[in-house]
Amino acid sequence: MNAFQKQIEKLRPLFEKIASNTYVSAIRDGFIAAMPIILFSSVFLMVAYVPNAWGFYWSTTVTNNLMLAYNYSMGLLALFVAGTVAKNLTDAKNLNLPKTNQVNPVSVIIAAEISFIILAALPLKAGSDLTYMGTQGLIAAYLVGLIVPNIYYVCIKNNVTIKLPPQVPQNISQTFKDLIPLTLSVTSFWAVTVAFKTFTGTNLPKWIIQVLSPLFRASDSYLGLALIAGAMAFFWFCGVQGPSIVQPAVVPIMIANTAANLKLYQAGQQASHVLGMNTMDYVMNFGGTGSTFVLAYLMLGLARSKQLKAVGKAAFIPGTFSVNEPVLFGTPIIMNPVFFIPFLLTPMVNIAIFKFFVSTLGMNSVMYTMPWTIPGPIGIPISTGFAPLSFVYVGLILVLDSLIYLPFLRAYDSELLSGEQAKEAELENTVVGENDAVVATTGAATDGVAPEVATQSDGPAPTLTKDTNVLVLCAGGGTSGILAKALNKLAKDRNVPLSAAARAYGQDMNLIKDMDLVILAPQMDSMKDNLKKITDKYGVKMVTTTGRQYIQLTQDGDMALDFVERNVA
Repeated sequence: MNAFQKQIEKLRPLFEKIASNTYVSAIRDGFIAAMPIILFSSVFLMVAYVPNAWGFYWSTTVTNNLMLAYNYSMGLLALFVAGTVAKNLTDAKNLNLPKTNQVNPVSVIIAAEISFIILAALPLKAGSDLTYMGTQGLIAAYLVGLIVPNIYYVCIKNNVTIKLPPQVPQNISQTFKDLIPLTLSVTSFWAVTVAFKTFTGTNLPKWIIQVLSPLFRASDSYLGLALIAGAMAFFWFCGVQGPSIVQPAVVPIMIANTAANLKLYQAGQQASHVLGMNTMDYVMNFGGTGSTFVLAYLMLGLARSKQLKAVGKAAFIPGTFSVNEPVLFGTPIIMNPVFFIPFLLTPMVNIAIFKFFVSTLGMNSVMYTMPWTIPGPIGIPISTGFAPLSFVYVGLILVLDSLIYLPFLRAYDSELLSGEQAKEAELENTVVGENDAVVATTGAATDGVAPEVATQSDGPAPTLTKDTNVLVLCAGGGTSGILAKALNKLAKDRNVPLSAAARAYGQDMNLIKDMDLVILAPQMDSMKDNLKKITDKYGVKMVTTTGRQYIQLTQDGDMALDFVERNVA
């Protein structure tokens, strides 16, 4: 086991570099910013087409009116993503520039969206074909969103701008300062568009889809689906948030497949593309990465050791809603060789069976996109349009997932129980120290700040006397929301001038400038260096947390408040 852990530890720095790469982060964060568009448009889709499952059909007029909201939101998704990716990369580039000479993010968004429209819109005799400004244009949107900020960055850094006398108002000067990089950006993509149409007879987004179509097909194969599901679990097992690495690469495929499934369903055909948006959320990550939905319930009902019984009690409600950090860090699963096989195997089995249900049994695949926090047993039927076989599928994987995890859970539970029985008296006095040791041996992350804070216990905790704003950042906004809610409730009960907010990393990062303290969840440890650049820019204190420590903070309001007070004192 020690040898296995050492090999994983050697790979971890590489995975962290990939996860924290500026361009990967810009794509991921840009997509997060666009998620409300996807969820909003899905509401209208469901109202329009879910009743079909029960034999009710709206009139053509009603359906067309409902689809207006979808067509001008989801139908232009790539256009919006070009802007959000460009904005997030611009924020990262500005960290390397003086505060007095920054890239204007508004101008970058405008330039990116103009450039993408030139790339993606296909002129017709009357109007334009906007097909590739939606889901099929996402990859081209990523390219635009990553290139335009670099053009601006080079121009601003090297002062390739139009300078006006200091007497000219700042807003007018900024307009002329942006003119050269905007012109270069738009002209570059105009030239690319003209060249593509001349030599290929089509535009760049369509050409990209044609070139990558074999990859789209491969991603829907048993092997491709297994690799995607297994990769997410493997990276998480190594301590790096798996979807942050895998998702940016497959999101364009998932979104395009979801839209294609809906068109097939509308045409009276089977929604046959397996890899859709909610396939990752509900099938591969059934209850969270590693498909841990059943694990907390198994601990709650079958565990004999005090540790796993406590984890089960604390984790079964969050785990039901796909917030599985209490299981990952409380058990722990991360870097725990006992759970390596089931943690990787379970999501791969789930997606293979889902593929069988779709490809062999003819079940409709996912055609709607719902929030990832909807429990998987509910989300799978909803996202498949209440396909009758989806209920059978849910029951089957609940049984199979339990059978996969149970032997490994029993083995680990017996190991913990033996230790508890042998050292029960000693454990009562040293449980906190041993828990910290478990986190350390399982590769839990720290930047040297959090452990020092966590072990500080001399003297009474200081009391906050001034308004204090705290931002908690985690991968999806789940556990950070629990911690922020606990802090706000305790602050209100005790009349403490504290206000806490929770966000997914990459979402509303501009909030940081108004914060006094930023708490980074351990699953986003690979992002700590990127975050520190932002907090240093605004003079905000940042602290990281270890796995077990973070879970304790979400469960104990007094400990969380004490943690904040000690760090802002």
